[in-house]
Amino acid sequence: MFLRHADGRTTVVPVHPGEELGRGLVRKIIHDAGVDVDEFLTHT
Repeated sequence: MFLRHADGRTTVVPVHPGEELGRGLVRKIIHDAGVDVDEFLTHT
């Protein structure tokens, strides 16, 4: 899945039915999206 922020930032999130994303991968996605963990948690 490709996610695009309104300011143009993009990141790719793997989507596999029946599987959960690992903690490290979630942190990498958050980092690649250019947000910090607190901002991510505020908007989820």
